Order: sequence, then C-alpha cells, then structure tokens
Amino acid sequence: MAKTAIVTGASRGIGRSIAKRLAADGFAVVVNYAGSSDQAQEVVNEIRSADGEASAIKADVSNPEEVRQLFEETIQQSCT
Repeated sequence: MAKTAIVTGASRGIGRSIAKRLAADGFAVVVNYAGSSDQAQEVVNEIRSADGEASAIKADVSNPEEVRQLFEETIQQSCT
C-alpha cells in the first residue's frame, strides 16, 4: 500500500515541484488546487506519465468544510 500525500497549492510553483518529487519517491499524490483544474490536471498527467499515482481534488484550504471534504475524498480514493 502506497503512502498518500496531500499537497496544497500543487497546481503550480513550489507545490507542483513538491508533488512531483513525492510521486517520484513513491507516494500517491493528491494535487490540491483552488483555482485552475487545467493546471492541476497537467501535474496529475506529468506524475502519471512518470509511472506515479496522482489525482486532483479541488478545495480552498481557508474553508474548514472544504478541507474536511478534501481529506474524506482522499481517504475514500486510497481505500479503493
């Protein structure tokens, strides 16, 4: 079973680099984004192209309810 990492702000910049590095190190990565689903999907595609495991989940981390949903969806994905 792979370890899973949620990387906030992973659709660009430092978050993107961190997500790709964690995937290269064997983590299943959840690419969290608040704005651009296209940029988040780019990161997911890059990780998958390198034989990594990734998915994108939209959540605004300043909203506690969305953070709760982010974790619930992550847990649900890792159990399937």
